[in-house]
Amino acid sequence: MELTYYSDYAVRLVNTEQPERGTDTLTSVEVVRDLFGPAQQAARRATDSDVTRLRTVRARLRAVFEAADAGDEVLAVDLLNALMMEFPVSPQISGHEFRDDNGRPDWHMHIADHAANATAGFTATACMGLAFHLTELGVDRLGICEARPCRNVYLDTSTNRSRRYCSDRCATRANVAAYRARKRLENERAALTGRTADTTQESTPATDR
Repeated sequence: MELTYYSDYAVRLVNTEQPERGTDTLTSVEVVRDLFGPAQQAARRATDSDVTRLRTVRARLRAVFEAADAGDEVLAVDLLNALMMEFPVSPQISGHEFRDDNGRPDWHMHIADHAANATAGFTATACMGLAFHLTELGVDRLGICEARPCRNVYLDTSTNRSRRYCSDRCATRANVAAYRARKRLENERAALTGRTADTTQESTPATDR
């Protein structure tokens, strides 16, 4: 499993809250366990205390995305480094999957979970994955959805660094809103032009017509 895979842990955690909508789905230990995805062994250690702990981590991870989205690379890296110092990881080589029918292990880097609690394990994993994503693809690949009021975070894996929205749904909604705004502006301009023409015609002396 590539370490960049773990960057999705950070995205899943941050997106449990939508500040501009005032919604927060990180409300129970069951939600915490769902955040771990396939890592059910680690998820089983989660308790109610991890809800509060992960909410604190969530705010700090969002700050990383916000700094990156604002173009402040140094701040984004500093914030992420601070988290990794507080929640260190234990990398190890794993071969639990097989490369071929001869039983040759598919050796790859894996993050061992020896943390004291579920929050520490989850945070260490999320931060290491995000760090690999950042260093391999660039800080500008950490984005925040531009479709208001959605402020979900995302990881841009497009070839031309063009992603602006967290999902196709948000992209469609933003495009529709932009189209309606353009049409409204066109109609307002047309109405203004019409009124101006009428005013000019009315103010022109009859002898000049």
